[in-house]
Amino acid sequence: MSRRVATITLNPAYDLVGLCPEIVKGAINRVQAAGLHAAGKGNNVAKVLRDLGIDVTVSGFLGKENQEGFQQFFNENGMVNRFHLVPGRTRINVKLTEESGEVTDFNFTGFYVGEAEWSGFVNDSLSWLGQFDMVVVSGSLPAGVSAESFTDWMTCLRQLCPCIIFDSSREALVAGLKASPWLVKPNRHELEVWAGRLLPELSDIIIAAHQLRDQGIAHVVISLGEQGALWVNASGAWLAKPPHCKVVSTVGAGDSMVGGLVYGLLMRESSEHTLRLATAVSALAVSQPNVGISNRPELAAMMAKVELIPVR
Repeated sequence: MSRRVATITLNPAYDLVGLCPEIVKGAINRVQAAGLHAAGKGNNVAKVLRDLGIDVTVSGFLGKENQEGFQQFFNENGMVNRFHLVPGRTRINVKLTEESGEVTDFNFTGFYVGEAEWSGFVNDSLSWLGQFDMVVVSGSLPAGVSAESFTDWMTCLRQLCPCIIFDSSREALVAGLKASPWLVKPNRHELEVWAGRLLPELSDIIIAAHQLRDQGIAHVVISLGEQGALWVNASGAWLAKPPHCKVVSTVGAGDSMVGGLVYGLLMRESSEHTLRLATAVSALAVSQPNVGISNRPELAAMMAKVELIPVR
């Protein structure tokens, strides 16, 4: 049976990833470049899913002036490209990882999406997204797209496609949650911002996750960094702990987890198996400079090392 997924990345970026011993402010820092990748959260998810053999259609916005790297990325990975081109350049995000594992991001601004361009995207996307088994909406909002407009689009999308997987932050997260997507994946800090309070204990996180579920969100997955991930749904709660990995880059680790979640759900695997898979995919991502799965046996070996704990 064919399983089809669409990913939406409204504000993609080229990720310039580098390694350096230590960042010293006000000084010259020598950086070992690890790569320049066409990215953005939804595109990272799409890369993981294509590596796992899932058909993926990608959409969102791209700047006309520097689209070539993205077009090459889509072609090389066999993705159906339905991105909308807008004047200007797609932004560049610089992500530097120190030997300690700490990552510092420098996110530049990119193109502006005008009212006519947003309206064109809304009308086009809502005409075809209903054909997909799952739709992944990831990342921030580009300049020109208001939180209110995003909520309206998400609400219309929810009526077309019940299975929306949503991963964002700041104002986009708050706006998207109003549409009650099927699955959301905040990290601990994003959940704290939404809840309006600190969540120091696992029990506090579970309470906040159930508050989201009370809004009609079926699945809440909270990424906890090195501590793993927590999944709360109607069947219960599980904590997945990954093995220790040497950090090359944390870029795309959360997106890789989303890709693993989508794959497990598409394959109708249990919550436990799906969370173990998603945690293993994320753990692999931090040990390499770019997103993706090049070695399936390596993924299976990583899954075997993930500790899964039911939480009561």
